[in-house]
Amino acid sequence: MSHISSVAFIKAMSALGAGLAMIAMAGVGIGIGFNAGKTVEGTARQPEAQGTLIKLMLVGVALTETAGIFALIISIILLFANPFA
Repeated sequence: MSHISSVAFIKAMSALGAGLAMIAMAGVGIGIGFNAGKTVEGTARQPEAQGTLIKLMLVGVALTETAGIFALIISIILLFANPFA
């Protein structure tokens, strides 16, 4: 039976955690697509509200993208600047 060192185990779990953190990027893609789709739908129903809808869409996209950037930063920290190892 081979024994794994604690440092190797921590690095392996950190890599797994980084991969799980990047699953958030799928949610970001879905959220941005939903946001843009609803903006197009709203513009088709009320063309005169296009300017307001696009402003709101851009705010929503920025907030959604922030979650993805946080997940990316966490995964980079876990992979390259691991505080646990």
